[in-house]
Amino acid sequence: MIRIFIGFDPRETVAWHVLCHSILARSSRPVSFVPLALEHLRECFWRERDPLQSTDFSFTRFLVPHLSGFEGWSLFMDCDMLVRADIAELWDMRDERYAVMCVKHDHKPQETVKFLGAPQTAYGKKNWSSVMLFNNARCQSLSPGYVNTASGLELHQFKWVGSDDAIGELPKTWNHLVGHDALDPGAKNVHYTVGGPYFKEYQACEHADEWHAQRVALLRADQRHG
Repeated sequence: MIRIFIGFDPRETVAWHVLCHSILARSSRPVSFVPLALEHLRECFWRERDPLQSTDFSFTRFLVPHLSGFEGWSLFMDCDMLVRADIAELWDMRDERYAVMCVKHDHKPQETVKFLGAPQTAYGKKNWSSVMLFNNARCQSLSPGYVNTASGLELHQFKWVGSDDAIGELPKTWNHLVGHDALDPGAKNVHYTVGGPYFKEYQACEHADEWHAQRVALLRADQRHG
């Protein structure tokens, strides 16, 4: 079973469901989806909203090892993505040498505002935490107490790992940053990090047609004829 936690924000509800469908439609193995919705996490997440956070799941993503009982592996993904390949390919990259694995972007955003007027912030390891393979047993430091009190930079810059040597690297094609990375027709996971095609301002962004086609496929309901 491929265990996938996906950040949920009610302002992007359609994005969450389309991402799930894009994974389900291409996966060669069983998958399970867990939405990281704030109303489901009240017993383990109580920190006040940070004025710099752009989504409801900016910090709850780091609860994934706790929610997994600190056992096995789990995958976290932002909801503003579209998977274009078999997620089992990514899952098979799990490497016990590491506590966590991610795409190690060198992302220096030029814009100051992104979707829905959210502030864009720049910091080291920007977007590393948007796709993470957690080796849960080695992430014991991510207790609810720590996740609720650590600074945003401590969390998103992986200070909890202890050493950068414990951070494994995933291929860039599994977290392609639309609007920032050079066009890649072979991207396996596209990330609409500034804004997805479900927002009016970004309806014509890279891979928008594919996203809309996936949304149509999600709404499939065959009808009886005759």
